[in-house]
Amino acid sequence: MILPFALGACVEPVPTAEDFIPEYKGVETVLLDGDLVQFNVAMTKALSRADVADYAECAAAQYTLIRGYGFARHVRTNVAEEAGIFRGDAVYTISPSLPRGLKTIDAEVVAAECFERGIPTV
Repeated sequence: MILPFALGACVEPVPTAEDFIPEYKGVETVLLDGDLVQFNVAMTKALSRADVADYAECAAAQYTLIRGYGFARHVRTNVAEEAGIFRGDAVYTISPSLPRGLKTIDAEVVAAECFERGIPTV
């Protein structure tokens, strides 16, 4: 005989909006060499690896402004997930003028976009 309460234990809970709102767990910045900076970020409930990369980019933009520079160039981003925690390790160069390369950011513009999207910065 199967008891009614035993069947309820097998039912998946219905997702709520909170299940899809990222939780940002912090940023660690490491100055590697002069204008080369590493950003280590952690978050939960990321919908994709791009969410983690966006978080790192937001940190890079604000850090660039804090240092008195206006631009950054993306070097690389590694993303890993373990036990529901997404970790990103991103490296950027920062500079007062627009650097050469394809993956450059205007720190002021990106920081403003991050604020509008609710993504925290440094």
